[in-house]
Amino acid sequence: MDTAVKAETRKEYQRSDRDTGSVEVQVALLTKHVDALTEHLKTHNKDNSTRRGLITMVNNRKKLLSYLARTDNPRYKTLIQRLGLRH
Repeated sequence: MDTAVKAETRKEYQRSDRDTGSVEVQVALLTKHVDALTEHLKTHNKDNSTRRGLITMVNNRKKLLSYLARTDNPRYKTLIQRLGLRH
């Protein structure tokens, strides 16, 4: 994932002009990265180091989403709807 895609995603999900690390931005960036690695693993199905990194990213995203659901449920519901994730 190149810096242009990261900047575009960050701009789309940030809460203010200087926001780079909110939960929404982190989850959106992780989702983009997970999608890219999933496509990579469809053609390179024996790439176990990438699979391990993918699992780590999915678990990190799950932790962030559970934190957001626990602290601010309306923001959580809006975010998973925008990203197209399951509850």
